[in-house]
Amino acid sequence: MRKEIKVLIIDNDDQRRYDLRVIHDFLGHSVVVANSSDWKRQATEGFEQSSDVVAILIGGVEVDFELQTLLADLTAWDAGLPVLLMGEQALDESADATLRRMVIGNIELPVGYNQLLDSLHRAQLYREQYDKMRDRKQSREIELFRSLVGNSQHIQVVRRLMMQVADKDVSVLITGESGTGKEVVARNLHYNSARRQKPFVPVNCGAIPAELLESELFGHEKGAFTGAISSRPGRFEMAEGGTLFLDEIGDMPLNMQVKLLRVLQERVYERVGGTKELKADVRIIAATHKDLDQMIIDNTFREDLYYRLNVFPIEMPALRDRVEDIPLLLNELLYRMEAEGRGAVKFNHSAIKSLCQHNWAGNVRELANLVERLAITHPDSVIGIHDLPQKFQYGCEEEEQEFQQLFLETPETVNHATSDVTASAVLPEEGIDLKEYLSNLERDLIAKALEETDSVVARAAEKLQIRRTTLVEKIRKYGLQR
Repeated sequence: MRKEIKVLIIDNDDQRRYDLRVIHDFLGHSVVVANSSDWKRQATEGFEQSSDVVAILIGGVEVDFELQTLLADLTAWDAGLPVLLMGEQALDESADATLRRMVIGNIELPVGYNQLLDSLHRAQLYREQYDKMRDRKQSREIELFRSLVGNSQHIQVVRRLMMQVADKDVSVLITGESGTGKEVVARNLHYNSARRQKPFVPVNCGAIPAELLESELFGHEKGAFTGAISSRPGRFEMAEGGTLFLDEIGDMPLNMQVKLLRVLQERVYERVGGTKELKADVRIIAATHKDLDQMIIDNTFREDLYYRLNVFPIEMPALRDRVEDIPLLLNELLYRMEAEGRGAVKFNHSAIKSLCQHNWAGNVRELANLVERLAITHPDSVIGIHDLPQKFQYGCEEEEQEFQQLFLETPETVNHATSDVTASAVLPEEGIDLKEYLSNLERDLIAKALEETDSVVARAAEKLQIRRTTLVEKIRKYGLQR
């Protein structure tokens, strides 16, 4: 976790509230526990402000109506609070969409170590994303960057370039691998330009046969060729006053490149089979995944057209070059799927870590397709590393650490005698197994520290001058239970 975890636990079961407090104290979290009727007073006294709370854990609210009322009150307190339901607690499908959006997952009881940390990690990402959207300037900046999620340096450069050119009426050339979001950039540039009230017209130059591309772009008159039974406007006419997006411009035949160049230079064109000149008041945004510089050398792309299009270049980074953005991209993709009613899944920490190691040849498009596939095959599930398709699995999922062994099972008394560590060490004549001797000494010192601190692991770790996580591993190693 990247910052101090502050958790509010709401549960009407006294014993479970106590157990959950012990667990979070053990993890070093700041926690406030309350019942469903007294939560607001406890939360107000325990936290300086509602935005400090990373997650709310709810369990033991007896009826669905009471749960919905509680969620509504929490929304009024802070609409950005992520909620984790515990045990059998569930929200009725008829509940308001705002309330359903607050609930980001369920935690099984008794609580498992990995599941709890994964859920809190997801809640923290949810909270951070909400805070960024709340604090960010409203209007144009949100519209511009809403589809370009991420905090990596690469994506920040793209955002800065987009901000500089969005309201400038110049041609833009967007380069980058397939699936990196070139059309997303083009649409955002259009919707944040002075032409936003006019059409945005996309054309995939690689998907239209060469012999039909001229008619597709410029339109044709009746009888211009076999099958032209009526006049038809082209994409330039459709985009009049707006933006024409020429996707995969590198696939455009050379003869069409000449005709496109004339339109860019003269701002006029004729329909196929026509003689009347039509004015072209459009902004051109082009995109390609090909290396146009190399194509110019190979004489497959016109250099003069290249310079006409490349007034303002924007290069889209590959997903493998900004893997730190994958958790935020997943959040954005999952949010959209849920909003559109296309299912929902969650990813645990191990799965996200594995996805960050994938090469992503298909970039963001490949990631989006994977999320949609998992929403179909594992609806409403938490996706672990072994739920991912084989080619996305890297490494092994960490072994589950069960909290029952430390807190929720019947404690066993530690019977190991504590060594007198102040006595001078004496080497027996017959020798000694030094490794075993040191292990026993370490075990006894840990048992003594736990005894003196009432088994509060954070305090025991301070007493032993080691990290809390190191002490947790040694407690498991030696079978020392609370």
